[in-house]
Amino acid sequence: MAAALYDAAMPTPLDNLPTWRAESGAAAPRRVVAADDTMSADTAYRLACEGTGLLWKGDFHNARQLLQALARRTERKPKKNKKPETELSPVQAFNAHRLALGQRARILAMVIVPLDGDYTIPLRRAPDLKQACTEAWGPANGDACMVSLRELLGVVGAHEWRKKGVEITALGDAPNNRIYPHYGVFSPVRGEYVDLVANTPIKDKSLAFDIGVGTGVLSAVLAKRGVQRIIATDQDPRALACAHENLKRLQRIDKVELLQTNLFPEGQAPLIVCNPPWVPARPSSPIEHAVYDEGSRMLRGFLSGLREHLAPNGEGWLILSDLAEHLGLRSREELLNWISEAGLQVTNRHDIKPRHGKATDENDPLHAARAKEVTSLWCLTTAA
Repeated sequence: MAAALYDAAMPTPLDNLPTWRAESGAAAPRRVVAADDTMSADTAYRLACEGTGLLWKGDFHNARQLLQALARRTERKPKKNKKPETELSPVQAFNAHRLALGQRARILAMVIVPLDGDYTIPLRRAPDLKQACTEAWGPANGDACMVSLRELLGVVGAHEWRKKGVEITALGDAPNNRIYPHYGVFSPVRGEYVDLVANTPIKDKSLAFDIGVGTGVLSAVLAKRGVQRIIATDQDPRALACAHENLKRLQRIDKVELLQTNLFPEGQAPLIVCNPPWVPARPSSPIEHAVYDEGSRMLRGFLSGLREHLAPNGEGWLILSDLAEHLGLRSREELLNWISEAGLQVTNRHDIKPRHGKATDENDPLHAARAKEVTSLWCLTTAA
């Protein structure tokens, strides 16, 4: 990002700004002003709402406190109108929720911190985050940059996940049952879909395709269940690196071939497993691609290509939540039509209720839909 981003209304315009860094690809703020411990949270909030970036020059811990103060202000409830509010439909509630989250993210992204060319943070009481930044972004290239504090804290959070991992009971006893997510790779914290793969009977264990390997958790479960050979695919190099590291640690890498490609590898397999993103909406950041599948592209791509890649008498496992149905974003009839149009038939279905906290949180804006959610493993074969 070129220099000369500044707010002319401020007494000290900022010149010669470092490069803007954003994992999401978001553009740099059109205006950037200096901010430090003397700026009030109300002033910061007003500037952030206007789209003005606040390049922090003060104490690092005070910057975190400011971010928390801005977050509290974004959560304030608007004053209720005297007229009764019209109840929103499920899809309207989802769109309003996404809009509110997007607005909140844009405001909080306005608190910006500088990074030196070796990932040092040149602020008072700043922690050493070099390892976390290197894990997320690769080795430092010597160029200074500025980054949203919220994104930097996300890098720190990913580093902590990578250190402690996620326990997967389907992989056996501790300590050899943990998956360690990398930055930008969705963490397998929702264990119900893993349990479905761990407990559904496998007819032929000679070969399986794992479409969209992610952290490698499903490949690891299939290998533990005795599948002799697994070809796991993903388009994301980060996911492939993460899966390789996890499978190597679990001593399963000898059974898994990792391949960077879209959906299917060449050839056929008696078992093909896919856990696509569940919600047909546009992702707003790279990691959201694991949750949001705009236009159900991956889901429809998997269904339309499955028949060609299934070995004779083979079976495809589609693991899918029905949350989109309860949100009014996709109907069960649409899903069944796509299955039929692909020359497939449903031979069985295994269901499980979610166990995550939002399923029982009545304060969640999408609680009505989440309370009805069921995750299913659809057993698909070629239609006669």
